[in-house]
This record gives sequence, C-alpha cells and structure tokens, in this order.
Amino acid sequence: MQLGTRWTSGDQPPAGVPEALVRGVRGVDDATPKDELGQPRPRWTLTWLEGRPIAELDTGVIVTLDDDGEPVVRHDDETSFGGH
Repeated sequence: MQLGTRWTSGDQPPAGVPEALVRGVRGVDDATPKDELGQPRPRWTLTWLEGRPIAELDTGVIVTLDDDGEPVVRHDDETSFGGH
C-alpha cells in the first residue's frame, strides 16, 4: 500500500512523488498566475489508484501519468465553479 501526501503549490514536492509526475506538477505551478493579494496558494494531494500516482490541485487540475510514463494534465469538471 502506498500512502498519499499533500504539499502547497509552488513548493518542492515530497521525495515520494515520481519525477515524471513532478514535471507535470511544476508545469501547472509555473502556469498558475501568482496571487498579488496574498491569498493562500492551493495545495496538491497525491493519491495512488491501482499503483499509479495521481496529483490533484485544490482547483480541480489533475496530473496523471500515461502508459508511457509521461505526465498528462486535465481538469476535473465536477469540481469547477459553474459545474452542475
């Protein structure tokens, strides 16, 4: 069994996060606009499903790995603000 973890967007991911997933997470972090009003940054949650890592940002952005081990970024439409 593998346990998940959490960390703040923009911070160094924990050592247990696979490097390919870290690349995808960093790409999202780099593309996220900085909050000039000092609001707290969203947090990432790492979980494992059938041995595969999944990183989800509080905003609904999800980073997974494809069959070749490359990061894939998508958005969970169910958590978006305006979803039904």
